[in-house]
Amino acid sequence: MWITPEEVLLANALWVSERANPYFILQRRKGHGRGGGITGLLVGTLDVVLDSSARVAPYRILHQTGESQIFWNIACGSSRKEITEHWEWLETNLLQTLSIFDNDDDITTFVKGKIQGIIAEENKSGKPQEDEDPGKFREAELKMRKLFGMPEEEKLVNYYPCSYWKGRVPRQGWIYLSVNHLCFYSFLLGKEVSLVVQWTDVTQLDKNATLVFPESIRVSTRGTEHFFSMFLNINETFKLMEQLANIAMRQLLDNESFSADRSLPKPCKTLKNVSALKRDLDARAKNERYRALFRLTQDERLDGHTDCTLWTPFAKMHVVGQMFVSNNYICFASREEDLCQLIIPLREVTIVEKADSSSVLPSPLSISTKNKMTFLFANLKDRDFLVQRISDFLQRTFFVIVIVNEINTSFHICHCFQENPSPSTPPSLPPSPPVLGLGEMPQNQHYSPSLPTAKKGLLQIYQQDVPEELGPKVTREKMKEESWNIHFFEFGRGVCMYRTSKTRELVLNGIPESLRGELWLLFSGAQNEMATHTGYYASLVEQAMGKCTLATEEIERDLHRSMPEHHAFQNEMGIAALRRVLTAYAYRNPTIGYCQAMNIVTSVLLLYCTEEEAFWLLVALCERMLPDYYNTRVVGALVDQGVFEELTRECLPLLYEHMQDLGVISTISLSWFLTLFLSVMPFDSAVLLVDCFFYEGIKVIFQVALAVLHANMDQLLSCSDEGEAMTILGRYLDNVVNKQTVSSPIPHLHALLTSGNNPPPEIDVFELIKASYEKFGSLRADVIEQMRFKQRLKVIQSLEDTAKRSVVRAIMTESAFSIEELEELYVLFKAKHIMSCYWGASSTAAERHDPSLPYLEQYRIDSGQFTQLFSALAPWSCGLHTNTLSSRLFRLLDQNKDSLINFKEFVTGLSGMCHGDMTEKLKLLYRLHLPPGMFTVTETLRNRPWKECNSVKEKPKDYKYYLRMWAKEKEPKKESIKDLPRMNQEQFIEMCKTLYNMFSEDPMEQELYHGIATVASLLLRIGEVGKKFTNNGSKKTEVQLPPAVDALQPEREDSSGEGGSGQSLVSKALAEAQLETPPATAAGSDEEAKDDTSVSSYSVVSAGSLQCEDIADDTVLIGCASGDAVDRRRGSVPDADWSITFEQVLASFLTETSLVDYFEKKHDIQSKITACKSLRAVERQISTSSDLDFSLNTH
Repeated sequence: MWITPEEVLLANALWVSERANPYFILQRRKGHGRGGGITGLLVGTLDVVLDSSARVAPYRILHQTGESQIFWNIACGSSRKEITEHWEWLETNLLQTLSIFDNDDDITTFVKGKIQGIIAEENKSGKPQEDEDPGKFREAELKMRKLFGMPEEEKLVNYYPCSYWKGRVPRQGWIYLSVNHLCFYSFLLGKEVSLVVQWTDVTQLDKNATLVFPESIRVSTRGTEHFFSMFLNINETFKLMEQLANIAMRQLLDNESFSADRSLPKPCKTLKNVSALKRDLDARAKNERYRALFRLTQDERLDGHTDCTLWTPFAKMHVVGQMFVSNNYICFASREEDLCQLIIPLREVTIVEKADSSSVLPSPLSISTKNKMTFLFANLKDRDFLVQRISDFLQRTFFVIVIVNEINTSFHICHCFQENPSPSTPPSLPPSPPVLGLGEMPQNQHYSPSLPTAKKGLLQIYQQDVPEELGPKVTREKMKEESWNIHFFEFGRGVCMYRTSKTRELVLNGIPESLRGELWLLFSGAQNEMATHTGYYASLVEQAMGKCTLATEEIERDLHRSMPEHHAFQNEMGIAALRRVLTAYAYRNPTIGYCQAMNIVTSVLLLYCTEEEAFWLLVALCERMLPDYYNTRVVGALVDQGVFEELTRECLPLLYEHMQDLGVISTISLSWFLTLFLSVMPFDSAVLLVDCFFYEGIKVIFQVALAVLHANMDQLLSCSDEGEAMTILGRYLDNVVNKQTVSSPIPHLHALLTSGNNPPPEIDVFELIKASYEKFGSLRADVIEQMRFKQRLKVIQSLEDTAKRSVVRAIMTESAFSIEELEELYVLFKAKHIMSCYWGASSTAAERHDPSLPYLEQYRIDSGQFTQLFSALAPWSCGLHTNTLSSRLFRLLDQNKDSLINFKEFVTGLSGMCHGDMTEKLKLLYRLHLPPGMFTVTETLRNRPWKECNSVKEKPKDYKYYLRMWAKEKEPKKESIKDLPRMNQEQFIEMCKTLYNMFSEDPMEQELYHGIATVASLLLRIGEVGKKFTNNGSKKTEVQLPPAVDALQPEREDSSGEGGSGQSLVSKALAEAQLETPPATAAGSDEEAKDDTSVSSYSVVSAGSLQCEDIADDTVLIGCASGDAVDRRRGSVPDADWSITFEQVLASFLTETSLVDYFEKKHDIQSKITACKSLRAVERQISTSSDLDFSLNTH
């Protein structure tokens, strides 16, 4: 590629000149290309080991004038082909022009200007994503693709120098981290190491330091472990690996491929060796941390952050921290944890003012909000730019009027709308839900603002008179309310409230019931979503209610199981509200739909919140605070269960060992996390944990779970079985009481079932929470996220292994393959499916993967991927005919005509070829040459409009149709060979051609050729005889022939009456099959098109093209008695009346021992599986150690 001219002082150091003219020199670096000796080895080694800034391309072009000792590097290339194109362009376009100049300086100036102009033009017309990547990085990406055989769709994220430990010897080289692969390459003194690992295969990723591997990263897959060390920046490398592995796990979980963020702003300055994808991933990581810190929605994107101070009126001091600005919020977090946190939605902002700077208060910025609060920031580094960015975001959010003051620069915002829906839509919203305007009422309304549950929580609706004995508790409740009112007065109320350690203390002491709903909304961030989506819930309910889906059926089944002991859910009002909230969310997020335990959590939310508030709290729980908890496989809960086990091992090691032996932790903890202890603890106590959870996040649940185990450690250590341990923990949790509650006691069903004669003493829930903070309060959210990442790899890979075993169990009775073979085939099949997700295909990944289907049918591949697997695994190797045969088999297996086949269909076809008996194999071969396996021209034309009609959506079938289909599937299928249709002459010739190609690589090749020739002759005669019986001796049906063929009709009729014409066709087909040469471009799609649309080309082949002297002497070609005879029959076409049955084919094959032996032979699939797994590794190998000329044609 052309590069900005750089001065070179030593032109010949480590370089060899290959071409030269008066103005330019083409050079090759020593160690690249052929030759080089020991110097070449050393230079090649240096180029691998040196830092990226010192690495250079193997070819370059220098500019030099006259006797000048200064050279200018104007072009470089990674291959000879690339650099030669540049050299030829220079000779063609510049040499004559440069000869006109008299001054060498003018020549140099002209060349430099011309090259810079070419670069500017390329950047102007080039791809946008490539413009952002520096030249060194593009060169590294090109080299990665050539080294490892990657397509252009595979994008490199970054690359680092490191050592790979192969055995006990470290190999210094380069690690390439792409979106889907981890690759390593090393070339040291003639020895080469190449490694490729798919991120979807990674089961564990650790950063550790041992005596053997100092500061190393361990990458584990199911079968191997790889160690990398000696990184320049190991933390950066490891974080990037974590991100890429997380993307791969998300791909396995949701089948979502990675898509780059094209809306990232371009960097203000060129970042050396940093790709656009790397910036994208860095921005994603920052966005995730930002959203998690302030509980913001998934579409919120951080624009930037800066150091500053915030004046805190309650403490009368400036707090040091950072200001964060995003598209909808201004946030602040103190440097000291929990000292102060602030969230200011831009929709609440009224004035942004730049005050005068002073030595006491440099660069101050004042922000005022609707609720008359003013926030004073200072010590802002670039205040003017910050104010401009805030102004830009405000203009996108509101219509604004900017008023400039002479003394202080400020702008005042006039709100044109009371509520302005967010311009961005949450990621999982259903398509275009209509937002209702004020006073607009839909028909058949299921939800109305006048409903009691739309105005207040169920507890307020069903509030009973407080008994007199609860008087002291009521007084304490009033004191809590007063404490919160004082807090609101000092720290503010609503979304702009200062959140401090005082706020946490009040939460830990219990939120008053009257404020619980309001504060849950505030701390969870649900209040922001509800404020920006006015009317969304009402419209969603109207769309969702009345629809019958699997989710709604499950919801109806669980409605009356949701807190049945509470009087609020013992009537239709509470049940109806719960139904509306759950149904609306299932409609909003069909990926989750409905999961058990959602009903328990939602019923508690409805007690303290209105329906709409409960809905948005459920959104916050399922999509942000408890990610992946409520999907079909409860992955999030399983991940946190694994984190809990790891925390138990670290904090309670003795108990962990004992509990692992009993297998208790995995049994008890799932319900704790899924329901936030609501299903295992009395309601009045568990709701206090929910208070803490909405403020602190998941760390509180881990703390309390550890505190429960710690409190029962002695009893648990003395347990001898799982049941005893579960009973101890169950009774303990049943007796966790809230002695301060003012609500009437609610019987806990679990406690009633597990209470014994001597119940254990009561445990105060406040004491339990306090103990959890004292003993385990050191847990940090970032540490938990790190542990979640490790467990997510294990959990998702474990689920994938479970799916594999389920598939194998389901199919093993219908296949002759062993369990091990089926597992290996499943891995290969799934790898092809996953490859389609990130390297593109004819259909999207979502169309190929349906999580609602059984595991057996979830993954599907298309024709091209099937051809690759067929070529690598099928025992019927047909040379150039392989693609055609695989296309026919694909069409035969694709019974539903969706151009995709699942794993069961794939194994069915492969099993028949490998382990079937002779009859089964011949039946499969026979069917491959009948429709739909093979299409003739007539059938292709007939099917074309049918395919177009198929694109129209079919009418939905009623349940009776599916019952009939199910009954047919259950009926034993007894396909007789008599059920197979007859084969015409064109199809028979195609089958002969396939057999001829199939035998070409067999050791018994000549015997098999002789056998098939004999069988073909016999079958042709049988077909001729059958035709006579079919026509009952009547006159032959005349076939319309072209004039040239019709002229030869008398000669053809004079030939042998026993199938001479058919025999000549077979002769030509067999000869053509043997003499067929590979086309210039052998693409599978071309083979398929040729197979589908052309009339048997060999039926009209010119006899002159048959060079019989090239055929072995003992090869029998029936009907080729002489060249003249062949020439006379060159216009022959298949006989339309000729046909044979499968029984006749089978009987004819049984007459030849060589054919019987061939088709009775069993094939070992294991060796082919092993070869297929190592196929890519073989393709990636480089020819020699000294030749590092990676041309474009290498792969």
